[in-house]
Amino acid sequence: MPRTSSRARRRLRAWGPGLLLVSPSLILLGIFVYGFLGWNIRVSFTSWRGQTPVYDWVGTRNYTELFDNERFQIDVRNLAVFTVVFIGGSLLLGFLMAMLLEKGVRFEAFFRSVFLFPMAISFIATAIIWRWLLNNGSGPSTAGLNKLFDNIGLGFLFSDWHKTPSSWAIAAIALPAGWALSGYVMALFLAGLRAVPEELKEAARVDGAPERKVFWHVVRPMLLPVLMSAVVILAHISMKTFDLFYAIDQGNLRIDTPALYMWFTTFQPGFFARGATIATLLLFGIAAVIVPYIWWSVRTERRK
Repeated sequence: MPRTSSRARRRLRAWGPGLLLVSPSLILLGIFVYGFLGWNIRVSFTSWRGQTPVYDWVGTRNYTELFDNERFQIDVRNLAVFTVVFIGGSLLLGFLMAMLLEKGVRFEAFFRSVFLFPMAISFIATAIIWRWLLNNGSGPSTAGLNKLFDNIGLGFLFSDWHKTPSSWAIAAIALPAGWALSGYVMALFLAGLRAVPEELKEAARVDGAPERKVFWHVVRPMLLPVLMSAVVILAHISMKTFDLFYAIDQGNLRIDTPALYMWFTTFQPGFFARGATIATLLLFGIAAVIVPYIWWSVRTERRK
């Protein structure tokens, strides 16, 4: 018994100061993150509408109604299109910029800063810039990219961008989103490329492998963790992005997403239960991307 008590005191001395130091942040995290997440899920099972809270129980009615809601179905499709174009474009552009810098261009530090700079700008400011660049005016009111295309003789590229009646209008919003995040992806790929041991590449070259085979069989496998990280980060950003869409063209249903619908349905007509239901689905959507990645990362670390 005395031995057990002594062991507990030693553990308390080892863990106590650190635990005491981080306990305020843990308490705040528990209340303001996980506590409100739980409260949001609880609200999604109520019929709360209006300013007065209602905490009754309607089961999964809000979820079944939401899945039958035509606007929500369109929003989910829009989000899928945006996510695919945004992630694909950002990965491609970021990888090409990383390869360019990896080849040892002059003024690398300058170009690296230029590529990373858009990430330092908020999505609101980015939206204001790109709202002008994606202007679909014609004649004397032509501006932005359409004006540039017209001046350099590429008028056939003239586009209505996100205001086109096409169901692919939301793909145009991937331009500003990709512009803002591709520099970050470039930094991830550049770090991954420079982490590949030069000895491995030299060994492959000595064995007579051409550069494309050196890249495919030596460099590419070592970039997979970077690629996974970039995809997870971009996917969760695409699902939760709200301010970019709102600032570019609020009220345009062609670029409507679940995040926008959640805000409009909650704070305009006061459908708090429906808004909480959409927020819960977004939460589980993001968790579906992040949790497998965390599981995969932990398993990979344990194997090392």
